Amino acid sequence: MATSADTSVVTPAVLELRQYKIVAGKRDEMIAVFDGKLIEGQEEVGMRLLGQFRDRDDPNRFTWMREFSNMDARGAALTHFYTGPVWKAHRGEANPLLEDNDNVLLLKPATAELALQVPPASERAKAGDAPKPASTIVVTIYYLWKDPSEGFTRFFAEKLKPELTAAGVPVLGGYITEATPNNFPALPVRQHEKVFVWFTRTQDAASYDQMLAKLQGSAVGRELKDYQERAAQVLRLAPTSRSLLR
Repeated sequence: MATSADTSVVTPAVLELRQYKIVAGKRDEMIAVFDGKLIEGQEEVGMRLLGQFRDRDDPNRFTWMREFSNMDARGAALTHFYTGPVWKAHRGEANPLLEDNDNVLLLKPATAELALQVPPASERAKAGDAPKPASTIVVTIYYLWKDPSEGFTRFFAEKLKPELTAAGVPVLGGYITEATPNNFPALPVRQHEKVFVWFTRTQDAASYDQMLAKLQGSAVGRELKDYQERAAQVLRLAPTSRSLLR
């Protein structure tokens, strides 16, 4: 296994990957509140909402992502939003629908080339628009023995990504843990995880599963397993009508 450090220069963007456990049977109600009332208010104070999703494998999980230009901007934007009028007006609708909202990874691009490319907010559907066709977004979270800078980022970029691309699985982005201390402690994050998170888009879940099974038996798949501390978490996500990542 490679152990040399990865030294790629990355952009300073910070990404929150937020998995919420919703009160049973209330996910659509939560999405109606979130997509209808909470997106623009967050973006007005400096956040960028990348995507909101229904988990295809868990009817009570709502997953969403937001981005900040850097950690200082994150602290300022979260303070403004959660003390501001939009959240105060709608928290009484959203909070009762949440069973748990502490499953959050704070991430940054593993390399500049692996930052997600998402359409601008101007292309987001308006609330109430008829939903457009969307692919399944698959998020894979690798839990690693070591910090990904100790070889894994290079392995992903030089070996795993080309293998996935050749199999028809586009890598939309790849992220690692942001180690800067959480500067908005009112919202906890899982900050001590050694993870590598990558994103893809698929129209055909069956062929995607077949490709992953084939990968596991390959030399690259065996090397991947050596890096992993425990089994990966795979999120199969259906974008909501107002998600930019579709």
